[in-house]
Amino acid sequence: MSSSSYQPVSDGNNAILQPPRGNDEARDTLFYTPETQPLELHHDDIGDLSADPTVPRFMGAARYEDNRASYASSKGSEPTMLAVGPDGSSDALNARSSRGFYGYDYSDPVAGSKGEGEDSAYRDEKGAAHQPPAPSKSRWKYITGILILFAIIVVAVVVPVYFAVIKPKQNHSASDNVASGAASDPSSNSNDTSSSDTGTSTTPTSRVVVSGGDGSTVTRFDGSTFTYSNSHGGTWYYDPANPTVSGARPQSWSPALNESFKYGVDPIRGVNLGGWLVTEPFIVPALYEKYANASAPPVDEWTLSEHLTADNALAEELENHYKTFITEQDFAEIAAAGLNFVRIPIAYWAIEVRENEPFLPKTSWNYFLKAIQWARKYGLRINLDLHALPGSQNGWNHSSKLGQINVLLGPMGIANAERALDYIRIIAEFISQPEYKELIPLFGITNEPFGPTIGKDAIERYYLQAYNTVRNASGTGEGNGPWVVFHDAFLGLTHWQNYLRNGDRMQLDVHQYLTFNGQSADNYAARVKANQACDAWATGQNTSMKTFGMTHVGEWSLGINDCGKYLNGVGLGTRYDGTFTSGNWPDVGDCTEYTDYTKYNAKWKADMTNFALQSMSALQNWFFWTWKVGNSSISGRPESPAWSYQLGIQEGWMPTDPRDSQGACDSSEPFIGPLKAWMTGGSGAGQIPATAQAALAWPPPSLTNIDDTATIPQYTQTGSPISLPALTITAVSGETTSTSTEGSWNNPSDTARLWVPIASCGYLDPWMGPSASPDPCPAPTTAARREYAPRSYATPAPVRPS
Repeated sequence: MSSSSYQPVSDGNNAILQPPRGNDEARDTLFYTPETQPLELHHDDIGDLSADPTVPRFMGAARYEDNRASYASSKGSEPTMLAVGPDGSSDALNARSSRGFYGYDYSDPVAGSKGEGEDSAYRDEKGAAHQPPAPSKSRWKYITGILILFAIIVVAVVVPVYFAVIKPKQNHSASDNVASGAASDPSSNSNDTSSSDTGTSTTPTSRVVVSGGDGSTVTRFDGSTFTYSNSHGGTWYYDPANPTVSGARPQSWSPALNESFKYGVDPIRGVNLGGWLVTEPFIVPALYEKYANASAPPVDEWTLSEHLTADNALAEELENHYKTFITEQDFAEIAAAGLNFVRIPIAYWAIEVRENEPFLPKTSWNYFLKAIQWARKYGLRINLDLHALPGSQNGWNHSSKLGQINVLLGPMGIANAERALDYIRIIAEFISQPEYKELIPLFGITNEPFGPTIGKDAIERYYLQAYNTVRNASGTGEGNGPWVVFHDAFLGLTHWQNYLRNGDRMQLDVHQYLTFNGQSADNYAARVKANQACDAWATGQNTSMKTFGMTHVGEWSLGINDCGKYLNGVGLGTRYDGTFTSGNWPDVGDCTEYTDYTKYNAKWKADMTNFALQSMSALQNWFFWTWKVGNSSISGRPESPAWSYQLGIQEGWMPTDPRDSQGACDSSEPFIGPLKAWMTGGSGAGQIPATAQAALAWPPPSLTNIDDTATIPQYTQTGSPISLPALTITAVSGETTSTSTEGSWNNPSDTARLWVPIASCGYLDPWMGPSASPDPCPAPTTAARREYAPRSYATPAPVRPS
C-alpha cells in the first residue's frame, strides 16, 4: 500500500463481523396512482382449489388489544396451497381514505350452502323430491373414468405442494410457530365475518393463494408479467382476497414475513433505495444535469424544485421519477440478490410543506405506499428513515437544503426540532398499526444529525423525546410497533454504549465510508491485502452489539475515493484528482479509472468483490448505499458505479450471495447472539430509569450557541393533527369484492396538537441560519420572503473521534 494515510469518515473501531453461516435449509415458518392497475392472475400449471372450504392456518385475524382491530394478518405459517386466482382480481389504490378504526375479517362460506333467505329444511325437502334418476352402468363407467382422471390431477398438484410447503412447515414445533407470529388462539382460524368501517359488504375468506419461486410467472400490480428469478430459494406471495396477509420469503435462509426476525441472530443484509423519494444529485444526475448550464444550477432538492416550478414541471418531473426510478421489479431483484431488508429514505415534505417551501408535497408518500405492497409481495422488510428535516439537521444536500444547520442549533433550533418530532409521531402512528408490524420493523427517526456541531446534550435529549414519541404511538414490548433507530450522530459508537439502558427495542445506526477526507492511490487489491475494512470496522461494531445492543450499518459503499459525478455535490469537484473546491488537495490520480466501469477487467472486478466480502464480514448487519445509481444524461451511464449494488450484480463485481462473506475477516471475533431480553422487547424492556429520563428532559434549556432557549422563537402546540393517506385495499374472492381503507393512526389516545407558528407572529424562516438574531415574534408583514441564494457549499466531512 502507498504511504498515504487513510482518513476514513468512520472510527477505526466501528465494525461488525458476519455470524456463522449455518445451514442453508429453508426456515419455516391514497392515493390512486397510474401504475396501480387490476391484477390479472395466471393459470400457470396450477389447479383451482377454491372449492375446498378449509381456512388456511395463516389467515387468522390479528388484533391490537389496546387500541384497535386490524386487518387479517399472517400469523404463522407458510402458505399451504398454491392455486390460481379468478380473472379480473385486483388490488387497487384509490382516492378513498379513512381516519377511523376498523375490524376486517374474512368469512368462508361452505361450498353449496343455501341461498339467501332460503330455509335449509325446505331446501333439503325440495332436493329430496327432485332427485335425478340413478345413472346407468355406462354412465358409471364414464363417471369412474372422470374420477380417475381427477385423482391424477389432484396427485400432480397436491403432492408437490405438500412436500414443498406443508410438510416443511409441519416439521416445526407449535412453539416455533407462535414465536414467528402464528396465532395461538384457535379462534384465529375460525370462519368469522365482520364488516369494514367503510360500510361495504364482507368478503368470503379466499382459499385462493398465489405464490411461487424461481421460474414462476409473476403478475405485477400494473398488470404486466415477468418470470421470477431467485436462485436462493425465495418465494413471492400475494393473495388477492387477503392483500395484507404476509407469506413471502426473500431467500430460503431468511425468515419469511410471517416469521420472527431474531435480531442479533438473523443477519440484516439490506440495501438503501437512495435518491428515490429524496433526490440526490450523484444518484439521479440526469434530473440535475438538465439545468447544469443555468446561471445558478440546482444543488439540492430545494433548488431543483425551484427550477422545475419555474418550468411548470415540478409535479410532472418528480412523479415521473418516482414512477420509473424504483419499481416492483427492483424489489424482486433485491430479494434475488440475497438481501432481506430495504432502507427507504423519506423527507418531511411527504407529509406537508409550509410557507414558501418549494418541495412537491404529499406525493412521495404515495410511492412509499406502493413500496409497502412490493415489499410484502417479495418478502423484504423495511427500515423507514426520516432523511430530511425542516431547517436541515446537517447542512448537506440530502437533508432538505444545502447550507447551514438549523435543527437543534441557532434561533430556529427548537422550533424546527418540535416540528420534526411531530412528523416522527405521524409516521410512528401509521407504521405501528398491526398490519405493518411484520413489514416495517425499523424506523430511523433522523438521518445523520451532525453531532459535532449540534452538541451531545441536545442530540441525546432529542433522541429520548423521539423515542418516547414513537413508544406512545406503538406501545411497549416485542410486536408493538417498530424498533427505534438512532444514528450515532458522528459521535462514535462508544459514546452510546450506556445510553437509555432498558429502553425498548432500540438500534444504533452508524455509517461507514472510506470515501471522503484523505485520499490514497491504493486500489482495491491493495486494500484487500491490507484487510482495511476488517481492521477499520470489525472490533468496534462487535463491541457495540455487546454494550449498546443491536447495532447496524445504515450506509456503506465500495467507494474508496471520492470519484463520481456530483458525489461531493454539484460543482464541487473531487479530492482524488485535485479539483475539489474547498482546500488544497494534491492530484492523486485520474478518476476515470474508477468511474468508467466499462473499462474494468476481470482482475479489477474480482478485487472489488473481495473488498465487498471483507466489508460485509466486518459490518455483519448492514444496508449498502445504494441499490441504484441513475444514468448521466451526458455519458449515458452511471458515473458513480462503486455505489450501485444493482450495477455491481449486473456487471459482476458484487457478490451474488452475501453469505460468502463469512470468514472474510478471519482475525476478528464476531458477535454471537442472542441479545439480552430487554434489548429485543422482552423482560425489562421499556424501563428506562426515571433519573435518566429527568436528566434528559425536553426541551433543552440551552443549545450550543443559545444560552437560554426560552429567548428564541417558539411554536405553539395548536395545530390540527395530520393523519397520513393509507392504502385502499380491494380484496377479491371469486366474483365478490370488498373494499376497505387501511387506518392511519394506531393509538386513538394520542390526541396532542401539532407545533405550528404563532398566528400573531410574522414569518420566521426555518433556514435563517444559526447566527441570526431574529425577533422571537416579529410583526406580520406582506413583504416578500427572503429568497434562497443557491450556491455550492462544501460542508466538511465528519471526522469520527478516535
